[in-house]
Amino acid sequence: MPSIPQGKPLNIAIAASEAVPYAKTGGLADVVGALPQELIKLGHRVTVLLPGYRSFASVDQPRRTFMRCRIPTADLPAEVVLEEVIVPVAGGLYPLRILGVRYDPYFDRPGLYQDEREDYPDNLERFVLFCRAVLHAVRFLGRTHKETVDVLHLHDWQTALCAVYLNALTQEREGLELLKTVLTLHNVGYQGVFTSEEFSKTGLPADFFTPSGLEFYGSVNCLKGGIIFSDAVTTVSPTYAKEIMTKEFGCGLEGVLANRAAGVQGITNGIDVALWNPERDPYLPACYTVSDLSGKQVCKRAVQKEFGLPARNVPLLALIGRMTSQKGFDLLLDIIPELMLLNPQIAILGTGDHHLEQEFLKAKSAYPDRIAVHIGFDEGLAHRIEAGADMLVMPSRYEPCGLSQLYSLRYGTVPIVRRTGGLRDTIVPFKPSTAKAKSATGFHVVDSSSDALLTEILLALSVYQEQDTWRAMIQTGMNTDVSWTQAAQQYVQLYQSVIGARG
Repeated sequence: MPSIPQGKPLNIAIAASEAVPYAKTGGLADVVGALPQELIKLGHRVTVLLPGYRSFASVDQPRRTFMRCRIPTADLPAEVVLEEVIVPVAGGLYPLRILGVRYDPYFDRPGLYQDEREDYPDNLERFVLFCRAVLHAVRFLGRTHKETVDVLHLHDWQTALCAVYLNALTQEREGLELLKTVLTLHNVGYQGVFTSEEFSKTGLPADFFTPSGLEFYGSVNCLKGGIIFSDAVTTVSPTYAKEIMTKEFGCGLEGVLANRAAGVQGITNGIDVALWNPERDPYLPACYTVSDLSGKQVCKRAVQKEFGLPARNVPLLALIGRMTSQKGFDLLLDIIPELMLLNPQIAILGTGDHHLEQEFLKAKSAYPDRIAVHIGFDEGLAHRIEAGADMLVMPSRYEPCGLSQLYSLRYGTVPIVRRTGGLRDTIVPFKPSTAKAKSATGFHVVDSSSDALLTEILLALSVYQEQDTWRAMIQTGMNTDVSWTQAAQQYVQLYQSVIGARG
């Protein structure tokens, strides 16, 4: 039976630029794909609003026209169609409603934000239209469907202007006077910055292009506007919430964030534990449990074979993600010669910076029996690597939350992570006290340097030889609750606090 919340169930709208399975470039899609279902299981009604990308239309689900509306643009008004998909939620009182904002001139494109690594030049117009369509849909839910939305949960810069419009434009506020907004920052490094000449495309009054509004060093900053005008701001881990108040991690917005009277709340992401479940993962050649890990060895052999690595009983290290300096991939490159002296195997899955891709391919050529590289992304392969690897290396220079380390805990793969953001919050580092208490789940790389990374990998390789200690770490990790349950409850508490007491 679903868990019924105290007081009146909430009606929640969630607006985001991506969500699995409809559109994905990163972890945001996983969050928006999983959180709404957990909120529904807690007894609340949820509608998710997404751009009607080409990929949205390609998902094989029944769709119908939910509403049509006319959205003002910098040129002529745009005729927009919102398409509805209804998704049953096991254990929920309500199904999940997905609304795709269909306007093909803006969204029927190969990529979500870019074409061949170049941002679309009309991204501001695209997401201005999306934000205004979101508010039309929320109003329509209340007037036509008698489902008045209590809170609109926004994600990143692509939706941040919703909060600005509600404060700036009378016509957008009409019928939504009681609506509250929550903005979640998944990565403050992406802010939606455009030239001052483009400000008129927002449709906002000129007095919003000031230092107290969207003006940011002479440019337009969409995320800044959302931070200022949302009723509450969250980010995806407690440590990252503190880090973005500093010059090192605030990306120029640290002052704006610090000025929020109520501060920024950090709520650590979870993962979809039904989708990421080693006991019944269809991508795996063999499934396994915390009490019977024999299938994990089968998975290791399968990954070695898939990557063309010899079937050796040596530690298998994995890296999965974007090949960028932010993710610290270059730090691993620097220490490959030293690592190769210890004879581990390394399996790498990712794409990103062309230079890093080429350098890893060179390393693969130099050590073909110990390094394997797959440029690109493959969902099934990611699952198999998480199951087959012994350790996952995440040397990120900063990481708002991170999801791969949570997948690793679930799959009994020990994470070696940089001590930053959500990596710090979710991994208990190995040291004498945590080893004795059997609470350690991984290793912390203290500094963002190749030397620090090498030191921690050497420690992990040493502990790996102690079978009882290593198995205890695996079991503790696999028994860690990485689901969305706790985070969803925290979001509900936040929603209730911004809309006031509900009885």
